[in-house]
Amino acid sequence: MITERTLTVSGKEFSDLFTSRRFLLIFFLYLIIAMVGTGQGLERYDYALTSYNDALQAADEYRDLQDLGAWWLEMPERPSVLLIFDSMVGTTVTLGALLAIAAGFDLVTREKESRSLKTLLAHPVYRDEIIVGKALGGAAALGVVVGLVLAAITGLLLILSIVPTAAEVVSILLFGAISLLFLVAWFAVALAFSTVTQESGNALIFTLVIFFVASTLLPVLGAMVGVAVAGPPPQLPETPAVQELTFTYVSNATGSYVAPGADSGRHEALREYQEDLAAYTKKKSVVTNVVTLLSPQKSYQTVANIISAPQERSLPESLGSVWAGVVGLIVFPSVFFAAAYGKFMRMDIR
Repeated sequence: MITERTLTVSGKEFSDLFTSRRFLLIFFLYLIIAMVGTGQGLERYDYALTSYNDALQAADEYRDLQDLGAWWLEMPERPSVLLIFDSMVGTTVTLGALLAIAAGFDLVTREKESRSLKTLLAHPVYRDEIIVGKALGGAAALGVVVGLVLAAITGLLLILSIVPTAAEVVSILLFGAISLLFLVAWFAVALAFSTVTQESGNALIFTLVIFFVASTLLPVLGAMVGVAVAGPPPQLPETPAVQELTFTYVSNATGSYVAPGADSGRHEALREYQEDLAAYTKKKSVVTNVVTLLSPQKSYQTVANIISAPQERSLPESLGSVWAGVVGLIVFPSVFFAAAYGKFMRMDIR
């Protein structure tokens, strides 16, 4: 495979997408709805900022009590501008996915239907260069889409004198990267069916079926499988209707006092219940996460919410708690691109 020829094919596909009325229509619709969501996010941010200022003023008034040991009067935390980007998750899950599908469902079938694929292969270009170039061109176009949307939102924030911090800029870039992975996932599905089927209509239908199954049925199936594998949850120990209070007379070197007696059996049962419940919840969560790895929507929402929502822990620690979602967004498109690559390399072109 020659890199120069691959990039030539990639550039052609990139140009074709940005001259396609269908692609541009969905892109502008996606941009408009993203900006509307940004407006709603700005309202939430303004409300949170107002609440923060009010709480800050109240905390200043009671600073003397804090100095005297009133630890519960903690200083509030300033709201993050990432609240604004949180509104983009729902838009990307729907319109973003449709944009990615529109970019890939006819990449190969269009060449078959116009019989231009045979002419293309008559040129000094190999099959792997064609399929890889098409994939790179589509992914680059989606990358430009994500970049333009994030740039438009960030530019609006700067116009409104809302300047993100360095940490928030890193989170915004990570949010864009995760969003791009999600779009590439559905682009890979559309490309695979475009390679397997003979007509663009069939490729679109099969891709939308997978989209429906992954977005609607898999999360429900994951929860059901998690419950089935984990079994019934542990039962809370019964509380006696009447509990007698007993007291113990305690003596030591410093004096004597009366202490209430402890129901050691009851406390031990509660401790065991809490341990069993934690183990049950963890087992169910692991099984559910394994099943929902097959759902890019679920993986994307989980990871994007961690990035866009302020966390008590650091960002690397927060992402470490949702590693399964990151893996899912990488493995899912890799499987479908491998299927498209293998089929295209063996495809009979006549």
